Amino acid sequence: MPITGYTLALSWSPEYCRGRETKASDARQCSGRAGRFGFIVHGLWPEGRSTWPQWCPSQQRLTSRDLAPNLCMTPSTALLAHEWAKHGACMVKSPQAYFRVTRILWNSLRWPDYDRLGRRDELTAGDIRAAFTAANRGWHPDHVGLVVNERGWLKEMRLCYGKDFRPAACDRRRFGPDDATPVKIWRGL
Repeated sequence: MPITGYTLALSWSPEYCRGRETKASDARQCSGRAGRFGFIVHGLWPEGRSTWPQWCPSQQRLTSRDLAPNLCMTPSTALLAHEWAKHGACMVKSPQAYFRVTRILWNSLRWPDYDRLGRRDELTAGDIRAAFTAANRGWHPDHVGLVVNERGWLKEMRLCYGKDFRPAACDRRRFGPDDATPVKIWRGL
């Protein structure tokens, strides 16, 4: 399947960790012992015409040396391994290349204060997109998709890229709620 672009999926850690603070499998991300996380990389996904290419065969095995440099952006070795197997193997031949590209994209981002933004009354999806684009030159609100859970809390941000890894407009599937939709940001308090 030809790749038409990419999505950098970023999970909002405080919402993910709500109720998982003592779960052993989520200890690095959620216990607080490794620090507090805001957005973390869920994964870098290649885009096809109407779906994500997934589960491509690969002979490459992950090692602890492949995983260790990525634990600040994705504090879960299980998630890193899952994303390589499900998406990365469809993009590039090696996990090293997949994680290198992911780190380059991650390290290029600047983060507004989402803790402070989450204290606003009547916060909307458009406010969240506007805060991100104000902090990141070259990004526009239509490049920023959001996932909000059924209770109205921010769950994930999906940054849309073209084949050239430059910001691109999200399609409807990735864009999520319209700008006027009320959204809450859980701050983990």
